[in-house]
Amino acid sequence: MSARFEELGWQQTPMGVLSLRRRFDLTVRTDVYEVKLDDEYLMSSLFTVAERELARLGLARTPGAELDVLVGGLGLGYTAWEALQCDRIRSLTVVEYSQSVIEWHERGLLPDTSALRTDDRVGLRCANFFSVLADGSGFDPAAPGRRYDAILLDIDHSPRHLLDDSHGWFYSPNGLRAASTLMAANATFAMWSDDAPDDEFCSMLEEVFADVDARRIWFPNPLTGGRSGATVYLASQPGATPPS
Repeated sequence: MSARFEELGWQQTPMGVLSLRRRFDLTVRTDVYEVKLDDEYLMSSLFTVAERELARLGLARTPGAELDVLVGGLGLGYTAWEALQCDRIRSLTVVEYSQSVIEWHERGLLPDTSALRTDDRVGLRCANFFSVLADGSGFDPAAPGRRYDAILLDIDHSPRHLLDDSHGWFYSPNGLRAASTLMAANATFAMWSDDAPDDEFCSMLEEVFADVDARRIWFPNPLTGGRSGATVYLASQPGATPPS
């Protein structure tokens, strides 16, 4: 058994103190990795089903033999790791706000997703996803205007529960259109949310994209003995062929 508790890293950010800790959980009898922003829990290795479903569902509806995928938010790495299980991935660009989070992965602190640092298809970029999207510069300095076959987004808790108020502009038709300018023909937009499906946000998605779906994801919660839920929003670039 490892030490009951260890803080592995932290960084002061404009949004607060971002920290990574490992603790041995007596309920599940395993090490649990958690990321916190000040006193708020952002993610836990106990609950990764919805993050992995974000990648699986998003890529399942994306056609093409060689996919270039953009992931917004690295965190513990489960969305990016799940995306790499798709053998059609040609490149995976992961945009992460915090350099410390990237360094946690580069230092091998997160064993479940350690393959991210050795896979040649993966590129990690430290940047504010929303700021780059707003200024239109794109996420590949070597190829301005580069388009992606899928965008998988997992940053804020939900369209209404933001990590920072500056993200709010994105959850509007204009913000979603900014994302669509980086999407190739038949591309997929997929987004994780910790809340139940939001009809107003679905309507915004329908103003910009086609074939919109809000998929409820349920998973067991070993801490409560019950189950918890999240939502994965899915949408296709206009003109895409709806999945069968």
